[in-house]
Amino acid sequence: MKRLGVNIDHIATLRNARGEKHPDPLNAAKKVISYGADSVTIHLREDRRHINDIDAKKICGLKNVLVNLEISMNKKIVNKALKIKPNFICLVPENRKEITTEGGLNIKNNHNKLEKIIKKFKKAKIRTSLFINPSPNDIRLAKKLNADCIEIHTGRLANLVKSKKNYSSELNRIKKVQN
Repeated sequence: MKRLGVNIDHIATLRNARGEKHPDPLNAAKKVISYGADSVTIHLREDRRHINDIDAKKICGLKNVLVNLEISMNKKIVNKALKIKPNFICLVPENRKEITTEGGLNIKNNHNKLEKIIKKFKKAKIRTSLFINPSPNDIRLAKKLNADCIEIHTGRLANLVKSKKNYSSELNRIKKVQN
């Protein structure tokens, strides 16, 4: 079954850039669900440059709204997520200067840390996914970690398409890992 999730992070980015209360991500979450989306995605970044703690708590508290909360492996953020109890968690890498997530998690280097975090979320009955690069090895490692699902980083493909370069090899790499 296909489902539609809508990322509403940059509604908060716009609000924060204006230094105002509008547009409100809480209202956006309600709207996208009323228009037929199945879930909303928000990213509680360590620097809180878009979604903030109050946004995350209010949005995760909405009835009839499934929330996918993207977070880093930062201990404080993990603990915050456990308190606000989203429906889903997606663990993503986080770099200070990036505008958006630029690649998948380095599962090999973070195996032990990821294993502990996933166990915490499983105990709290929160479905946990890992944001990974389109690599068969990363998929095997995610499975060993008992992740409920994965999200595949497709940024390289998007950049090739945007620059009008041959993207067939990257597209085939993504298709191959889906099987």
